[in-house]
Amino acid sequence: NPELAYKVASRLYLSIGKANVGKFSDGEVAVELNENVRGKDVFVLQSTCAPTNDSLMELIVMIDALRRASASRITAVVPYFGYARQDRKTSARTPISAKLTANLMVEAGIDRVLTMDLHAGQIQGFFDIPVDNLYAAPVFALDVKHQFKDLDDVIIVSPDVGGVARARELAKRIGVGLAIVDKRRGRPGEIESMTVIGDVKGKKCIVVDDIVDTAGTLCKAAELLKDEGATEVHAYISHGVLSGPAIERITNSVMKSLVVTDSIEATDAVKAADNIRIVSVAPMFAQAMLNVAAGNSVSSLFDEAMLGPIYEAFYRFD
Repeated sequence: NPELAYKVASRLYLSIGKANVGKFSDGEVAVELNENVRGKDVFVLQSTCAPTNDSLMELIVMIDALRRASASRITAVVPYFGYARQDRKTSARTPISAKLTANLMVEAGIDRVLTMDLHAGQIQGFFDIPVDNLYAAPVFALDVKHQFKDLDDVIIVSPDVGGVARARELAKRIGVGLAIVDKRRGRPGEIESMTVIGDVKGKKCIVVDDIVDTAGTLCKAAELLKDEGATEVHAYISHGVLSGPAIERITNSVMKSLVVTDSIEATDAVKAADNIRIVSVAPMFAQAMLNVAAGNSVSSLFDEAMLGPIYEAFYRFD
């Protein structure tokens, strides 16, 4: 995600470290550092998104190069942590890939991790080093308050029971009600039925989740909310994976807008979509990195009162 890295570096009045990252002819990842890092406090920013395996290998090979070049401390800044959805055994003879990924990163030589909206909070426990997990909720709360002048007819919606805590957090921040979409699956990958728990009639619904991948469930939830009497449906999703038919589905859906962060660099198709908007988390990550480097609190960034002035100084909402 070089675009996010440049935004963060700009916020910190720094330049991106000089390095060559490429591949050998057989596809192996090749990394070469082009400046002295001995004794330096180094932050490596890399989301392990598609191409996931290449991104992960680039990250751990870069970390190994930094460790062997005598960097004093290496922090992996991973805005989107890939493999996070494989955080437990879902059936017999399946791996826990999130734990394996954590092991790879630690063994490569990182000293701490800075990430955002892990799919499952327990993933922090997969690392035997400090992990700072930021939240997009304060940034989303600032954006919602800017975009929706009247919050009386706004309601936050969790797209499933598992995401209630995340949705409740945003609802609490902006002072509105909460509804839930209850999904029942017939078999893996297929939704048998969906039911809305809560009154959404006459409301502007804001669906909140951490990941949007193929967007099938999200678009079906939007249709159900409209059928239940919602006047508008919007979505705020932390990580826009947006693979396969996602862009087409969202463009043709009843959703008025989908807001994602730039934790994953947007493709040209995402940028061209009329109903997809990107909110930058660069100011939040820049401040978090500054706090880590200075030994200050990172949890202070969980409050939009703290982030508000930071965003006003760096990023102006349209």
